[in-house]
Amino acid sequence: MAPAQMDPETWTDATQTVHLKTMSNKQILKNSDTWLELTENVLSVGDVYDWSVLPSCGAVVVFSGVVRDHAEGRTDVTSLTYEAYNTQVISKLQLIVNEMRVRWTDLGRVALIHRVGNLTLGESSVLVSVSSPHRPEAFSAAQFAIDTLKESVPIWKQEHWKQGSDWGTNSNEISTPLTSRSVDSSV
Repeated sequence: MAPAQMDPETWTDATQTVHLKTMSNKQILKNSDTWLELTENVLSVGDVYDWSVLPSCGAVVVFSGVVRDHAEGRTDVTSLTYEAYNTQVISKLQLIVNEMRVRWTDLGRVALIHRVGNLTLGESSVLVSVSSPHRPEAFSAAQFAIDTLKESVPIWKQEHWKQGSDWGTNSNEISTPLTSRSVDSSV
């Protein structure tokens, strides 16, 4: 990729250097234990699974959300178009991972990858992968990740069917993952 197409941003936290790269319609943050990505490319369950495996982890849970032929109140869905507020997606995904690592302290690797653009029936739109020493934590963390991603990350879907198209019926207001919300302790 030519340097003109890349705009790398680097920062260091207490344990490692993190690289965020923005390339045309793709954003990726990847280090030794976290893989966050927004892309127009086809998603590979196999690649995400292979990356997630660690010798210290006995469980890897992978969730793949795929385009189906119906949606709430609609039949004959033929495709979806996903759009995102690109500059906010990776930071929102990172907040989710931070919350996951607070709730489940022994997680291994976490991948949250979402696709944008036009997707046809059967194509993966989102991948969540979590590895941990034991399966209960991996399952719980993966479910938390997909539920919170759908609730808080600025990605929207437009459903297309034979008679027309419209934005998804389950559109939600964007909210902030739990660790960033203020809590009223007087309640």
